[in-house]
Parts: sequence; C-alpha cells; structure tokens
Amino acid sequence: MSLKKKIITIAAIIFGILIIFAIALPSILKAVGLHPSYASKQFNLENKKALIITTSHGILNAPGKTTGKATGVFASEMTVPYYEFLDANMDVDVASIKGGKIPIDPMSFLYMIKTKADTRYLKDKTFQQKVNNSLIIDDIDFTKYDAIFLAGGWGAAYDLGYSKQLGEKISEAYYAKTPIIGSVCHGALGLIQAQDTTGNLLIKGREITGVTNKQLEELGITITPQHPEAELKQAGAIYKSNSGFRDMFQNLTVIDKEKRFVTGQNQNAGHETAQKIMKIILDNS
Repeated sequence: MSLKKKIITIAAIIFGILIIFAIALPSILKAVGLHPSYASKQFNLENKKALIITTSHGILNAPGKTTGKATGVFASEMTVPYYEFLDANMDVDVASIKGGKIPIDPMSFLYMIKTKADTRYLKDKTFQQKVNNSLIIDDIDFTKYDAIFLAGGWGAAYDLGYSKQLGEKISEAYYAKTPIIGSVCHGALGLIQAQDTTGNLLIKGREITGVTNKQLEELGITITPQHPEAELKQAGAIYKSNSGFRDMFQNLTVIDKEKRFVTGQNQNAGHETAQKIMKIILDNS
C-alpha cells in the first residue's frame, strides 16, 4: 500500500471513530450523570396553578463590562419543570424579572446536552409564546399559585438575587401558606432577599441547595456577580450539596423540614424537584 493510501486509510479510521464518539456522546454524558432518568409519577393536579420564574439577563458579562457571550436561563431548568407541571394538568404561567422575551442560553440546546423537554419546547408554539411574552413579576400575585418555581442558568446570577420585588413576593407566597416554593441551580438566588415578619432572612436555618462553587470553577464561569453556594451560606441557609469528580454530574434535591421549599442542586434536578413539589401539593390537598 502506498504512503498516500495509508494516510487516507488512517484519516478515514480516525474520522469514523470521531463520528461514532459524537453519536455516542449524549449517552456517555447521561451515563456519567448528566440529566439522569427519573421515574416520574403521573399526578393529576387539575385546577392547580404553577408559576415558573426566570432571569431577564442575557449576557455573560464580567464586572464593569456590558458585553459578553449570550446566556440566560438554562433551557432544561425551565422546560423540564414546565412539562412536569403541565402533564399533571396544572395551569402553568411563565414570568421573568422584567417580563417580555426570556433569553435562553444557546449552549443549553447543544445536541449532547439537550433534553427531551427541550426538544418538546422547540416544537411547542404555546410554550414558546409564553417564553417570548413572559409576565413581569411585578404584576403577579404569587399567592394565587400552588407552586412557584425559580429556574436557573447563568443569567439568574445577575438579577434574581438582586430583585427586592422578587424577595417580597416570595415572602408573600410563603405567608399565604399555600404555594410550595422551588428552585434549581442558580434559581435559589431568588430566595436570598425574602424576609420573615421580623425582618430576618426567610431561608435562614433552612436546608437549601443550589449549584456548588466547585461546579462553577470546573466550568470556568466565575465572573458572575453572585454564586449560589456562597450567597445561600451568607443568608444563613443550611447549604446542602453532593460533590464528586465533576459536580455537573452530581444531583441532589432538598426539602426543608417545613416542606415549603424544595430545591435542586443543578441542572440534573429538574424532574425530581418538580415531582416532589407536586407530591407535597397533593398531600396538602
């Protein structure tokens, strides 16, 4: 065999291996922990209402900068709970800090990390309409809902934890006694401004989880102004997390003792967090 033919053969083999690896990559990532399968229970919560809240911030900018890569809510942290609630026959509204079109991190639609819920969203005109015309939190009565769910993503690090309005409305929802309040990943930042009737932070002394500092460091995203682990600890929460070789493949859902807050560590917790919220709603009915 000539040198040219050998080179062509070797190149073809390498190309074939790369193609096989690319095809297998989603399965490989799932096998090591990304978006784990969850045996969802089919609830029937007809006449119950859920509100999903997201960021309005769409730029991954460093402090003092106004430009950066596109970001926003991490798709599955919005789509997975949305469909969990919708498939349980709940009415589901979608809101954001500023209202209007919600920025979605384009990275979350990459083929190797896209979930079935994301694929369903991309074909769902009704859901897309809600996302493109989200309600503004200022105009919403949180006490009218049975579930309040705070989605995460890098964008949430720029606005959820800084919104006094969100903090006040989370407090109102808590004291209304009906809504179960949930979050996943950076969504937990939306809890840090909520206060009790004496002015103390509402999550102080409660078991809460959110994305770890270690996961942010592993992904190389540390320029965001707020990090959930640090902010939750500073707010006096009893911070819980699972850690491993790579935290993006870990998973944890935490319920506080009062069963009013159900929080998920990262993008892997969407199904379980929503399911446990619905179980509490059903038990309270």
